[in-house]
Amino acid sequence: MMTVHSLDWAISFGDCDPAGIVFYPHVYAWFDRTFHDWLRRFGGHGALCERLGAIGLGLMEAGAQFRRPMRDGDVLTLTLSVEEWGRKTLRLSYEGRVGGHITVVGSELRALFKRTDNGMVAAEIEALRRMVEDNGQGR
Repeated sequence: MMTVHSLDWAISFGDCDPAGIVFYPHVYAWFDRTFHDWLRRFGGHGALCERLGAIGLGLMEAGAQFRRPMRDGDVLTLTLSVEEWGRKTLRLSYEGRVGGHITVVGSELRALFKRTDNGMVAAEIEALRRMVEDNGQGR
């Protein structure tokens, strides 16, 4: 596992449910935002897909475990790590902390999708791995 990126998120009233804690779907959106913010180091999602002849780095699986409540006024630091490069997939993990305490952990499985004569398929991901590793990340 290699930590490759982190992003801070200031939690506001609008992120919370009536009980005053973060509405859980927001956490998945923040995972996605952290992933796409990391991709900016390589030109961003669109530029990467264009270079790779792909239509997207799509989500195949996502999960989260909520350890502590997050509330209005908290600053969440989300850390993204590359867990595993597969032949056609990339496994990522996320750790969220507020004030040094782990509040959420999560994971995603993503694939590089390309169009073929047979429709959209998960493609070999080695070219993406090389781009990332050539920039000193994802090993």
